[in-house]
Amino acid sequence: MKKTIAVIGGGPAALLLAAFIDTDAYALTIYEQNKTPGRKFLVAGDGGFNLTHGSPIAAMAAQYEPAGFLDEALHSFSNDDLRSWLDGIGIKTFEGSSKRIYPLQGIKPIAVLQAILKHLHERGIHIQTECKWLGWNSDNALLFENKAPVKTDITVFALGGGSWKVTGSNGLWLDVFKEKGISVTPFLAANCAFQVSWPQELLQAHAGKPLKNIAISCGGKTAGGEVVLTGFGLEGNAIYALSSEIQKALETEGNALIAMDFKPMWSLEQVLQKLLAGKNQNIQQILKTDLKLSSAAIQILKSQLSKTAYLDPVQLATAIKQLPLRINASADIDEAISTSGGIALDAIDADFQLKALPSQYCIGEMLNWNAPTGGYLLQACFSMGVALAKHLNRKAGLS
Repeated sequence: MKKTIAVIGGGPAALLLAAFIDTDAYALTIYEQNKTPGRKFLVAGDGGFNLTHGSPIAAMAAQYEPAGFLDEALHSFSNDDLRSWLDGIGIKTFEGSSKRIYPLQGIKPIAVLQAILKHLHERGIHIQTECKWLGWNSDNALLFENKAPVKTDITVFALGGGSWKVTGSNGLWLDVFKEKGISVTPFLAANCAFQVSWPQELLQAHAGKPLKNIAISCGGKTAGGEVVLTGFGLEGNAIYALSSEIQKALETEGNALIAMDFKPMWSLEQVLQKLLAGKNQNIQQILKTDLKLSSAAIQILKSQLSKTAYLDPVQLATAIKQLPLRINASADIDEAISTSGGIALDAIDADFQLKALPSQYCIGEMLNWNAPTGGYLLQACFSMGVALAKHLNRKAGLS
């Protein structure tokens, strides 16, 4: 007789678990609180649907925090494995110039989700929608709103993090686990905008403009890429990647210092030589023509430096390479792309099983890990789902 698996939540981790579970050994049902599964999966595609990243798997694994947590899962189901599997269900992909992996042009996020759901239907996976999970009864049966308790052999929680409440990923389950005696960590915004108090004159001229090919450092870590100057502060991949370091400083110090490098491919000496070589020209013209800084970058430098420092080549060169900026706060959790926090990693074993609740597992963003944008978040969720499926298949005595 087949064992039963209840999966709470219908996001990417849950869907890939269902895609790889052995249906000869298990009868698996996904319980989704929304009218349809995969809502956050669809929202993730609004700004460009990065299914994964094209880096070699070892380099990709190095992007996750804490170090080593996801190594086994990523090697169990790599970015190449994901692309092959997607191709097998009719979703072809390509690698962009940034090494991000997208569906072929013309394939929309909804088509990817529909292909996955069609595959699950063909495998005999059951999906029950509008099932809001409330917790456990005294016998550890699952409680749902307006539904009889569900007793199951194995339970897998894939409840998501705390961002994008509109998709149902509201993190309200955190208190339910805490009351059960399971160690949890409060949610923090990750991959989000951070607040910088810009002068109004700067914002009036340059709000919404990008700063390209820059690097930002915080807490001993440096990330390169692009940011956008906003009325709130800064947003974009170069600062998203420092979410963990910035949040730690905000928590302990009340603010965070970052350093912006406007010419990361140049040394301080090269920048200084350019400034000195053009000493008979207008400073702004040197910055624009010789150093190829944007008008927004030049205005930021002027706003953060005294007139004396701006006109001094040594001080200006130093600022171009390491301009200190103070972060006052992060964006609200619901405005973040993802969250850190959730189920503490010491509450689960190496196979994602809750130590306090045998045969009950947690996967996906509800665990306390972090990753940058660009396909890393989805890949980790996919990999955790497949890794758990393979573990359960082995437990059932299957290959």
